[in-house]
Amino acid sequence: MADETAVSEGIIQVMSERLANQIAAGEVVQRPASVVKELMENALDAGADSIEVVLKEAGSTLVQVIDNGCGMSAEDAERCFKRHATSKVRSINDLERLRTLGFRGEALASIAAVAQVTLKTKRVEDAAGTQVRVEGGEHIDTRPCPLADGTSVAVRNLFYNVPARRNFLKTPATELKHASETVQSLALANPGTAVRLVHDGHEHYDLPAAAGAEDWHAATRTRILDLLGTDHRDELVPVQDASSDLTVRGFVGAPSFHRKTRGEQFLFVNGRYIQDRYLSHAVKTAYDDLVPEGAFPFFALFLTMKPRRVDVNVHPQKSEVKFDDQSGIYGFLRGAVRGALGQTHVTPQMDSPPNEDDGKVAKRGKASGATSAPPSFQPRSPSREDPSATDGASSSGDGSSSGGGRPVRSGRQTERARPTPPLGDQSKTLYRPPEASRPPPAPLTPDDEAAPERDAPAQPDADGVPPAPEADEGRPVWGLHDTYILTPTDTGVMIVDQRAAHVRVLYEQAQAHLDTQRGESQRLLFPHTLDLSPADIELLGELREDLEALGFELERLSGRTVSVRGVPAEVPDGDEGAILEALLDQYTSAQDALDDERRTDLATAMAQRSAVQRGQALSVAERRALLQDLFACEMPYADPTGTPTLVKLSLEELADRFGR
Repeated sequence: MADETAVSEGIIQVMSERLANQIAAGEVVQRPASVVKELMENALDAGADSIEVVLKEAGSTLVQVIDNGCGMSAEDAERCFKRHATSKVRSINDLERLRTLGFRGEALASIAAVAQVTLKTKRVEDAAGTQVRVEGGEHIDTRPCPLADGTSVAVRNLFYNVPARRNFLKTPATELKHASETVQSLALANPGTAVRLVHDGHEHYDLPAAAGAEDWHAATRTRILDLLGTDHRDELVPVQDASSDLTVRGFVGAPSFHRKTRGEQFLFVNGRYIQDRYLSHAVKTAYDDLVPEGAFPFFALFLTMKPRRVDVNVHPQKSEVKFDDQSGIYGFLRGAVRGALGQTHVTPQMDSPPNEDDGKVAKRGKASGATSAPPSFQPRSPSREDPSATDGASSSGDGSSSGGGRPVRSGRQTERARPTPPLGDQSKTLYRPPEASRPPPAPLTPDDEAAPERDAPAQPDADGVPPAPEADEGRPVWGLHDTYILTPTDTGVMIVDQRAAHVRVLYEQAQAHLDTQRGESQRLLFPHTLDLSPADIELLGELREDLEALGFELERLSGRTVSVRGVPAEVPDGDEGAILEALLDQYTSAQDALDDERRTDLATAMAQRSAVQRGQALSVAERRALLQDLFACEMPYADPTGTPTLVKLSLEELADRFGR
């Protein structure tokens, strides 16, 4: 009994402040990017119009943020490391009037609990600055120091005293990507503030304060182009709308300015960058059919509303918020974007319902001049399906393709220095560029049995056994709605999903390339240059070996520019940049996986981005070749995501349907 009493009396204790801060740090500080965010937000709240971010080893060794804001007194410099020390909230009612980025007083206390921090600060009225050092939550010393007006916070050896947390950090390239994206979003929201990012002595961003700050749209446009490149100058559509207590302004991309990932979508509420899939969907639906399924339009939109209408205290990193009328904001945002697109004569029909069916046939009626022409569908090789890929509606040529070699494509020449591993290779001759004069196919197209180029009837093999129905080139193949392939079998009919089938074929070929490190590349006659983000440049170095195995030939030029000299045979013309960026994004999201799993994800992404789309017309020869390649696969009955590639209906099932 005495033992039970002892246990019950010792089970509840009050945590030490140091332990509480270390636990809180687990929510507030997840990685170096979290430190960058908190320190930059403090600088912006302090009124800085110039911020410099210095990183070493992607922030694990050093994150330093230097600003020219208002600075702090010596007393506040010490007090700011206390948990819940804040100058922005005095009562619960202040939360309804909040207009600053920080307010809870947790950031510096949490950071200092798991790092070695040196803060230097000086107000304009002070003769000297103040330096405070805190390590692992313990105050080390406070002393005067020389300093220009403003604040410098250096955070060294993040998680040095919590090694388990440090082990959870990803590769330097991945951590740098997160930190760089954090700087990017905060710089985008504050075009009047000069922002500089330096990593390991190399300058990644040097963004001047946008001139003409009195013209908000002009300043924001300049900042967007500084961040994303001036080649998008003519693809930015201004947005401006207001209701009684809600305004939105910013830019959306013209329909031609879209990506295969959400990496270039920025939504801000009262100056705070947030992530909200629901409101992002509102923007997407405003485009209706102007943007292909699986593609994501660029936008940088800034919502302003009364602080009491939004709760910014629902997420540890404050990256999510809660609205009092989310559905109303959804409709307002969609209407504002539709109106902006209408100003450029590319708006969809206002009564068109949002298209949320990823599986529907993509027959898109696009306004004349609204988008650039879809890239022609080029010869490709076996890989895996992308449920988010564009469902283009381009048509293929009618002529049959021989299986003996790949035709030279526009701007490319085939390089066979790296032979393709043995696998059904008929698909390499699929999908010639679309012929503009070709009329759209009927929903159900017979196999033109009288055509002179029709394949000869299948003959028995040496043992007198006819080939399996799936490989019988004498059997007709029909196209249904440019989505399915129908062919009779000995016992009924087989229906093949052309996209799922092609994804399976491309996936197995990509896997073979990655396993053997020998993929087929097609040399570009005119190398294509890409401007990647600083973080993606770092990722490219880690991924280069696998990219070359898939067939990419890349050369790093100066700064953030990469020259694409060769691409995998299956990559469509004009899609080199989009596919490369998608692979980098996939690689980032798969950092936790083992090498084999990461390569599987990479092969999947490659296949999904390259496969034929639903709604894309195929010629008879192309349909037949795709079936041959599908049944040369190790697992022809489903794509890598588990989507069935085919369905068989027996004569008995058909008779049943007709009541016989």
